[in-house]
Amino acid sequence: MSSGGSVTLSPSKTGESPLSGGKKRDSLGSVSSHPILKDVGEIYSRLLDHRPVIQGEIRYFVKEFEEKRCLREVRVLENLKNTTFDANDQTLPKCEQMMHGNLNEALRRLQVANEMMNRVQQREQNERQLQTEKLMAGETQRIALWEEFVKEQHSLKAVVDEEHTKAMERLKEQYASMEKDLAKHTL
Repeated sequence: MSSGGSVTLSPSKTGESPLSGGKKRDSLGSVSSHPILKDVGEIYSRLLDHRPVIQGEIRYFVKEFEEKRCLREVRVLENLKNTTFDANDQTLPKCEQMMHGNLNEALRRLQVANEMMNRVQQREQNERQLQTEKLMAGETQRIALWEEFVKEQHSLKAVVDEEHTKAMERLKEQYASMEKDLAKHTL
């Protein structure tokens, strides 16, 4: 640095000063300040210049990622590809075949069950119809029996009424004859 103004130091790998002409001069203009600039350049490169460390880390990361991880991922992708091809070539057709077989069996069983249910339903419907017909026949028979009973009751009533009327007439005649006898005896 010079006393007249600020000079930015940009270190280089050779350790040369940024001052003009490539010659190193001290603050008074002499060439004796070369070790200080060299030390400042080294301090700058160690403390502030992180490029070599970062480049090393970048190389390490790239090496780890590309070489190790890439191979691992390629193996994983190969395994996935093989698994997919196996699934497409073998597993999927087997599953499809089993599915169709099982679905056909299930469909057949459902059809049999449906036919059985239809037969049971038809049987129940026939039984209901028979019961309904029996009930209707029984009701018709009861109605006929009731009508016959009512007619019989009317005829019995007519007979009883007729007998009652005859009995009443006989009693009237008997009482009339008794009154005549009584009237004969009382006179």
